[in-house]
Amino acid sequence: MGSTRGLVRSIAGASKHLCGIVLAASVGFATAAQAQADKIVPIAIPAQPNEIELGTGKLPGATTAESWHRQYEKQFARNVTVATLTPFLPDPAKATGTAVVVAPGGGFRTLSMENEGWDVARALADRGVAAFVLKYRLVQTPQDMGAFEKSMAQMFAGAAAAPRSPTKFEEAVPQLGPQIADSRAAFALIRKRSGEWHVDPNRIGMVGFSAGAMLTLVTALAGEDAKPAFIGTIYGPLSPVKVPADAPPMFVALAADDPLFAGKGMGLIESWTSAKRPVEFHLYEQGGHGFGMYPKETTSTGWFDAFVRWMGMHGLLKPAS
Repeated sequence: MGSTRGLVRSIAGASKHLCGIVLAASVGFATAAQAQADKIVPIAIPAQPNEIELGTGKLPGATTAESWHRQYEKQFARNVTVATLTPFLPDPAKATGTAVVVAPGGGFRTLSMENEGWDVARALADRGVAAFVLKYRLVQTPQDMGAFEKSMAQMFAGAAAAPRSPTKFEEAVPQLGPQIADSRAAFALIRKRSGEWHVDPNRIGMVGFSAGAMLTLVTALAGEDAKPAFIGTIYGPLSPVKVPADAPPMFVALAADDPLFAGKGMGLIESWTSAKRPVEFHLYEQGGHGFGMYPKETTSTGWFDAFVRWMGMHGLLKPAS
């Protein structure tokens, strides 16, 4: 319970930033001028023929149906009420047996399904790693696009307000209940079908972006039976947590000009090292928030290659003997 409480306090402390994540993190550009330059365009829900419902049920109290939009030439989902998992399997000839659950970000109100989901999964599959994009349930937002944009603008403005008192443990846990359940179900499904998907059930990790990075931490430290073998948190909060003795190896990447999480200390890294658990931290000079798989002129674009090299260092890119 101690590790759970510490992690939830970290998430609560970062909750004031989640509204900013929706507008800044999910689009992958650093300036407000750039954000205003590309309109959000509603699109039909794309075909997702390989997605699998996770069986965690419909989001309690949900009344607004799932919808999608395009921005910065990438696709986003919102009002997700039913969680799914989409496999991206490698060529059997180069499969390593390692798997990664990929958790896109978007402030728990949208999901950057392409830039922080499918594009990441395809790149992992190309390296012989089975990847599974988690489309987890989200907080409801207005169905009308104008109302949605207005609500996000209001929330974004609120992110810059004076910090609120941290949410109490008992209040914070239920806020992430559906997402934790979805993540646990994803790990359970992969292990159940590990033979079919040629995955080693003991080598299933998780990588998340922004809000997805928060979910990745929750899954590792409070996800009960999920127990990821390794984790990656990409531009997530660096608040300190209480790290258990069996915490998994962790890879962290953040840009020093991240408007949400940079310059607020490196407590998460210090927590991992103090617990004598393996951690690798990349602080890029530039990149902003939400860079994901967008090709940029900054060195933050190299995070993926660094992550793969880190996996290789841990023996995860060779079939288990």
